[in-house]
Amino acid sequence: MRILGLDFGSKTVGVAVSDELLITAQGLEIVRRESENKLRKTLARIEQIIEEYHVEKIVLGFPKNMNNTIGERGEKTLAFKEMLERRTGLEVIMWDERLTTVSADRTMMEAGVRRENRKKYVDQIAATFILQGYLDSIAMNK
Repeated sequence: MRILGLDFGSKTVGVAVSDELLITAQGLEIVRRESENKLRKTLARIEQIIEEYHVEKIVLGFPKNMNNTIGERGEKTLAFKEMLERRTGLEVIMWDERLTTVSADRTMMEAGVRRENRKKYVDQIAATFILQGYLDSIAMNK
C-alpha cells in the first residue's frame, strides 16, 4: 500500500508518494495547471499516478489560516477533495499544512538552492512535508 500526498495550489499541485512500508515520503513531481479553474488534466494526471504507484489513500494539504479559520484557499481545497474522492473512489484525508511552504523554502535555502530555482520545487517539497507529517502521526499511533 502507498499513500499519495498533495499540496494543492492555484497554479500547481505538488505530489509526493510514500514508500510501501509507510515510513518515508518522496517528492514525485509538480503538476502545472493552465488556469485555476481547469482541473480535468490535473485530475487525470493524479489518476495516472495513483494507478502507477498502487495508491490506496490520499493526504491533501489543508491550508488553514493561522487563527485556525478556513479562508478562500481552504474552501477551494475542500472542493478539490470532493472532486478527488468522486474521481478516484479513494479516501482523502485533510492534513493541516500551515507553514509547510515556509519549511520547504527554508530547507532549500539551507541546501544552497538559488532563490530563482526554489519556486520550481517548493510545492513538491511541501507535498513531501505534508505526507511525512501524516506518516509520522500514524507511526506514533501504532
